[in-house]
Amino acid sequence: MSNWVKHTLNRTGFQPQRQVAWLLVLGVIMTLTFGGISLSQIATYASTNREIEDFIDERNRLEIENERLRAEIASLQTVPRLQERAQALGYRVATPNDIEHISVPDYDPTTIEEIFVTNQDMMVDDVPQYDATFAGWIQQNWDRLVNEFRAFGR
Repeated sequence: MSNWVKHTLNRTGFQPQRQVAWLLVLGVIMTLTFGGISLSQIATYASTNREIEDFIDERNRLEIENERLRAEIASLQTVPRLQERAQALGYRVATPNDIEHISVPDYDPTTIEEIFVTNQDMMVDDVPQYDATFAGWIQQNWDRLVNEFRAFGR
């Protein structure tokens, strides 16, 4: 071997103690890095779960409040309550003397049913038909989008 190769090898030498020390330091650094990342993920997961639990609690509280309000509305819509409120507003029950009958010339009461059926048929044609298909859903949303752009341009 040439002189400079021997000199280079002898200078650094083979020192297994240093290599073991560097491997230990590298191992500790990697363990701390992966441990930190893992703890960060666990903290994020725990925080997200706490938020979800808070949202569930709020949802449950709102559902209870909604049911309470529905019960209150139902109690306010009872017939005796509505009659009491109407009397408070100045309305009263009509007596037979309060009722006036009006006669309409050329009125045939049997035509009411025919007119009702005819009007009902016309009303059915005016109501958009519900299409429970994917294409119908796409068309409905497309029409809504087009109408929004038309309304925006006005």
